[in-house]
Amino acid sequence: MPITTYAELKAAIADWLLRDDLTAVIPSFISLAEADINRNVRHWLMEERASSVVSTQYSAVPTGFISPIRLSLTGDGTYELEPAGQAELLAMRQAANDTAGRPRYYAITSGQIELFPTPGDDYTLEVLYHKRIDPLSDSTATNWLLESHPDIYLHGALALAAPYLHDDARIGIWKGLYDQGIAGLNMDSDKAKYGGSGLRMKIRSR
Repeated sequence: MPITTYAELKAAIADWLLRDDLTAVIPSFISLAEADINRNVRHWLMEERASSVVSTQYSAVPTGFISPIRLSLTGDGTYELEPAGQAELLAMRQAANDTAGRPRYYAITSGQIELFPTPGDDYTLEVLYHKRIDPLSDSTATNWLLESHPDIYLHGALALAAPYLHDDARIGIWKGLYDQGIAGLNMDSDKAKYGGSGLRMKIRSR
């Protein structure tokens, strides 16, 4: 049976579990799988761009934000910001007496984007980031991951049903298939982005 929708996924999970008493909790298994996927998958299809005008030290992260890839100021030229630790940013701010100017560094602080120097004017900030996968629901029947890799959803939900299955010997098999699927998905993304050669190290000539 093909698995292309939320309803089909729920039905497949019930079939594989050989249980007809878990209908109410199967959506929880799927949600748990999605949470784990968002922690462990970094695929190019999760990359999203968002732009906003910033003029203060702190600004909101984009919707569905997981982690930053690249932050840049755009408009009058493009200036990529350098990531910095919170302690490093604080030290630079203190050393500069918090003088405003064009931002050069950023950190993720308390769930917000912190810029240094504090913007002295309005700047357009472009954020390239990893976005959470759109969660499946009765109103969101599918997403890119279910369409392309339904096995990851299926095996992930089955493996995360463990508290209800207790000593089911199949849990280890499902977990192994799920981990294998996650690794393969990340590898496919790297091949697509880097031409199958992986990340290349730049060697400086002396």
